[in-house]
Amino acid sequence: MANHTLFLSLLALSCSLAIAYEPSPLQDFCVADPTSSAFVNGRACMDPKLVQADHFSFSGLHLPRNTSNKLGSVVSPVTVAQLPGLNTLGIALARIDYAPWGVVPPHVHPRATEILTVLEGALEVGFVTSNPENRLITKFLQMGDAFVFPVGLVHYQRNVGHGNAVSISALSSQNPGVITVANAVFGSNAPIPADILAKAFQVDKNLVDYLQLTF
Repeated sequence: MANHTLFLSLLALSCSLAIAYEPSPLQDFCVADPTSSAFVNGRACMDPKLVQADHFSFSGLHLPRNTSNKLGSVVSPVTVAQLPGLNTLGIALARIDYAPWGVVPPHVHPRATEILTVLEGALEVGFVTSNPENRLITKFLQMGDAFVFPVGLVHYQRNVGHGNAVSISALSSQNPGVITVANAVFGSNAPIPADILAKAFQVDKNLVDYLQLTF
């Protein structure tokens, strides 16, 4: 009886782990149908007879982006929203352009691990482990170096070179999602009460009010 109970417990654990990530496709492909009103975990499939090569193709990742903004960086995603052939395949890409000293601010991908490769320039990258350690793991990368950001952990990138920098990232989800920490905390809709944030960050409420106006 004890062995039977243990087996059922392990089976339940295995099933829970299996469904915690994107399901494997049950056919050759499931190209996302943007016209479908079906609400599913992912995107509804297009009729395979209507699928064309363009549904599996994306162009323009070689083109530099305009980084003239407050952060000095631009992320160009290639997720299922841009490339419908990614549907159910559990992968995505992003090109990131950085102006000198440009940053990708602390953020989280709730559904994906990310592996970043530097194509041009030099970057400082890092992620923070979960509570209670909150340990910062950081490294300086040169062209050709790669670095992994584990799923769900806060991470950032910064260009530390004197010229522009470019990186490419692969992510383990067709729809990784992104939560930018500052925007989520200070720019939520509706706003998080300022007195809660003042106590959480141990700062004056006036500063919280200013930050909420900024974001």
